[in-house]
Amino acid sequence: MVLPVKIFEIKGDADLELMAERLEGLREAEVSENSGGEAESLVTEVLDLERTEDRIAGVFSRDFIRSRHFRRKLVENPTTEEAPFWIKPFRGRAFLIVLAPSVARGVKKLLTNHVANKLSEAIFGRTGTIVETRISDETLRELHESNPQATKLIWFDDVDIPGVNKLCLAGSGLTDTKLYHDYLEHGRIWYVVFEVQKRKIVVGITRNCVVTLFSKSTVNEFIEYILDDILMIVE
Repeated sequence: MVLPVKIFEIKGDADLELMAERLEGLREAEVSENSGGEAESLVTEVLDLERTEDRIAGVFSRDFIRSRHFRRKLVENPTTEEAPFWIKPFRGRAFLIVLAPSVARGVKKLLTNHVANKLSEAIFGRTGTIVETRISDETLRELHESNPQATKLIWFDDVDIPGVNKLCLAGSGLTDTKLYHDYLEHGRIWYVVFEVQKRKIVVGITRNCVVTLFSKSTVNEFIEYILDDILMIVE
C-alpha cells in the first residue's frame, strides 16, 4: 500500500465553523467538448463533508477528460479524481492535509496543490492563503539518528559536488558509515524512509511535507499518525 499525503498551512482565519460552511457549498460545473464533438459536464465539488469538534474532513472531487490511445485512435473518457482532506487546528496554527491515493506518480503533487488552491479560493476568496509547509533537514537528520536501525533510505539534495544533483544511501545503521557523514558535508537531507516502530508502519518524509505510507495500515491510522507525530515537527 502506498498512500501519499501533503501538508499545507492555513494562514487565514481558521474558524472551523466558518470554513465548514463555505466548503459545504463548493460546487463548480463547466461544459467541455470532447474529440467527438459531444458536450461533457465536468464538476468540481466537496463531498462527504464532516465537522467535528476539533477538525473538518471531506473529499475533494474533480471531473476531467482523460485521453488515451486505443487501437491507434485517441479516445477521451470522463474521469473523476477524489482526494480526501482534513483540516486540523494545532498549537495555534491550522493545517490542511490532502491525501492522493489513486493518482499516478508525478501527478500527485499537481493534484494536492490544486486541492489546496481550490479550497483557499472557496474559503477565503483567493489563492495564497493556504500555503506549503516545510520540515527542516536538521529535523529529518534527528529522526534518522534517533534510531538509525529503523532507517531504510536517505536522499540528499543541494549537493555541492559538480555534476551531482542528488545522493542516496540505503540500509540500516547509516550513521555508522563514512559515506553518511561525507554526504552530510556535501548536501542536505531531502527525504528519509524509516520504520515508525511504535506504530509498525514504514513512511517516507520530505522537507516539503509530503509523507508517504509504504506499509499496510488503514487511512484513519495513517492520518492519526500525521496529526499526532508529524504536525509537531513542521516548521
